[in-house]
Amino acid sequence: MTDAMNANANTHAPAVIQRHDYRAPDWLVPDIALDFDLDSEETTVIARLHVRRNGAHDRPLVLDGDGLAPLVVQVDGQPINDWQLVDQQLIVPLSGNDHVITTEVAIQPDQNTQLMGLYASGGLLCTQCEAEGFRRITFFPDRPDVLSRYKVQMRADKAAYPILLANGDPIASGDSGDGRHWAEWHDPHPKPCYLFALVAGDLAANADHFTTSEGREVALNIWVKPDDVPRTHHAMTALKASMKWDETVYGRAYDLDVFNIVAVDDFNFGAMENKGLNVFNARYILADAESATDLDFDNVEGVVAHEYFHNWSGNRVTCRDWFQLSLKEGFTVFRDQCFSADQGSPAVKRIDDVRNLRAAQFPEDGGPLAHPIRPDSYIEISNFYTATIYNKGAEVIRMMHSLLGPDRFRQGTDLYFARHDGEAATCDQFVAALSDGSGVDLTAFHLWYEQAGTPKVVARLEHGADGVILHLQQIVPPTPSQPNKLPMPIPLRVKLFEQADGRAIGDEQLILLDTAQQSLKLADKADAPILSINRHFSAPVIIDMDRSAAALVTLAAHDDDPFSRYEALQQLMVDILLADMRGEQPDIAPIITAVQRTLEHAAADHAFAAEAVLLPSEAFLGDQLVRVDPVAIRQARDRLRTQLGQQLLPLWTKAYEDAAPGPFSLDRVAKGKRRLRNVILGYLMAADEAMGAKTAWAQFAQADNMTARQGALTALVNSNAEQRMAALNDFYGRYRADNLVIDKWFTAQAASTREDTIAQVRRLATHADFTLHNPNRARALIGAFAANQYAFHDASGDGYAFIGDMILATDPINPQVAARLVPPLGRWRRFDDARARLMKAQLERILAHPGMSKDVLEQASKSLGA
Repeated sequence: MTDAMNANANTHAPAVIQRHDYRAPDWLVPDIALDFDLDSEETTVIARLHVRRNGAHDRPLVLDGDGLAPLVVQVDGQPINDWQLVDQQLIVPLSGNDHVITTEVAIQPDQNTQLMGLYASGGLLCTQCEAEGFRRITFFPDRPDVLSRYKVQMRADKAAYPILLANGDPIASGDSGDGRHWAEWHDPHPKPCYLFALVAGDLAANADHFTTSEGREVALNIWVKPDDVPRTHHAMTALKASMKWDETVYGRAYDLDVFNIVAVDDFNFGAMENKGLNVFNARYILADAESATDLDFDNVEGVVAHEYFHNWSGNRVTCRDWFQLSLKEGFTVFRDQCFSADQGSPAVKRIDDVRNLRAAQFPEDGGPLAHPIRPDSYIEISNFYTATIYNKGAEVIRMMHSLLGPDRFRQGTDLYFARHDGEAATCDQFVAALSDGSGVDLTAFHLWYEQAGTPKVVARLEHGADGVILHLQQIVPPTPSQPNKLPMPIPLRVKLFEQADGRAIGDEQLILLDTAQQSLKLADKADAPILSINRHFSAPVIIDMDRSAAALVTLAAHDDDPFSRYEALQQLMVDILLADMRGEQPDIAPIITAVQRTLEHAAADHAFAAEAVLLPSEAFLGDQLVRVDPVAIRQARDRLRTQLGQQLLPLWTKAYEDAAPGPFSLDRVAKGKRRLRNVILGYLMAADEAMGAKTAWAQFAQADNMTARQGALTALVNSNAEQRMAALNDFYGRYRADNLVIDKWFTAQAASTREDTIAQVRRLATHADFTLHNPNRARALIGAFAANQYAFHDASGDGYAFIGDMILATDPINPQVAARLVPPLGRWRRFDDARARLMKAQLERILAHPGMSKDVLEQASKSLGA
């Protein structure tokens, strides 16, 4: 035996993985049998791999490991001594083409604070293997293009771990004696190791069933701590709706006899789509009126759908390598967005999707961490679970869906699933299947996978004797390593309206801008019309077009696309706020008129009205500026909110009273009323804080649901009202035993608009209930504060120092969580010189700190430009 592990492996520069270096695996693993002797302090894992040489070569078998030491290495049942351990990879020389490799390792789940591999959480043992966590469990070629059939046997103490779950279907179980028991599971579908899952613990199930379109009876179970079972009914309803929707819209039926979901307290992500055994962050499973907001209910529904849809778009067809991550994530996000739109309000869902894209992905695309939705390189793959991969990836698929229409898109996806079922595929193969299945050449869309940056479309409408001519120009900005870009294919939905009365001029048109400049005739009419462009947000681009306040008021009132009405009202607000920041005295009469009309018709769709009258966020306004000025943005927003609140006070009051939702219900109308009332509270507080606080406190005290209570708490937390501390103390006392709700208590204070927010957040970081070991709690306080533009960018730099402190403290515990705190510091180029220097100083401090993870080093070095 030779141990050639590099003792200095953690000190040299981390390797950069390049997409163009992809090579098919040297060895395949058609079958694997795993034997677990489970215990939180030490678990032994015996793995038997049937390996097969892939092609004509003489290269050894290389198995990935992370923190593992082999206790046993056998080939075809015989111990060997000529293996090597080099940079944590187990290298086994093999002469033949087919062998059985057996290894044994011991791991410590209760010491696994990274929450990758097998770890302990709240008395449970559970796994997270995407992207490269399986190598922390056993030695294996840990890459997504090695697909295997898994047999898993688990043994454990029956009292501590009465429930033993794994992928696939249960085969057998029994008692071992001495208070122990065992269970065996088999997954007949080949899968990559990142989809492996195991859960053991004291759990109870909300059990149900579903009959597929193919007649298969599927047992459904949502496993949680026994006391939490009553909070799983919404998730079960969402699961069954997802299964039915995927059959109806995509023709995809479930393929096992059992579908299990488990909720755990400690989880780096939202959930994981492991084949037949989805592991969820508890926040996306547990929901009832007392503890969950309407947004929480919507998120449970959307995430349950997302992970279920992965059964086909991710599991049955997986990604060849991690550069193809958007193959499964972009496609599945698009699918879950469409599902959620069908379950509720399509207009409000689209507004929410676009708001999230602009809040997270647009800044990413415009900063030092910009990357295409199919990246070219990475150091740590976990850093590429980004809004670009997920949300922009979904928008690219939405564009192709728009061009093809639902029927031809379905033909393309049917061909995709038929061609690649049981395979590891690429983004190129997905686009090819859509093209071949629909008969429409989509080759040009490869550019969206290759080029980073958010395109800007400059639009100008010309009208005269020759009719109405639309002139378009697209600009794709330079991004790191991509200074020069080619024109992208950009589908734009457009429609014309009369300026005088808002009547439509013709039908909506779908045009494809695929050159740098393009002009086209929209109508023969010679009078000055109004253009509604990028309707339904048909392309993830920035529209640059001069439209008068009067035109925007008309669109806000009469456009037949709800998203475009919302956009018009938001643009009115943006124009006024930017003018205010320039030191001008903007005319607010148009926005007063538009908001008044919206409120007067709020009963038609309360949720839409709430979104439309909500002021643009401080972060979004910052994105409209060459240099972000947090103080000017805050002051301008406060002035406009106060003006709107005071001038429309009777209307706000009436709309608040009219939107009283009655007994709690999750129907669309009741949810819309609750949403509108919470938005109105902000305007009432701005108009008259004492009166607004009284209204908010009454709502807080009388609330029979978390949406109303948290909405009132947020309004009070942002104020100087005397009821503020009473609400905070009441909320904490009422929910201190519920971790998911106490996360909301931390977030409300971290996101506060008060001047003392930084000091309060520092105090909360020492609170007895705060911990860096739980990702939800860390995100609730630190992540929420980093998103608070005004407080985070305080001129003192204390906000930057706090985030730097938290990154350094979190990295030894959980590098993935720490790395996700770095990007806000990376936007230093957008701020004044003083703030930029302070932000850069924190990045330099992080890079200079010894022993930082490659997760954080990659983010910090790219953010600094190093």
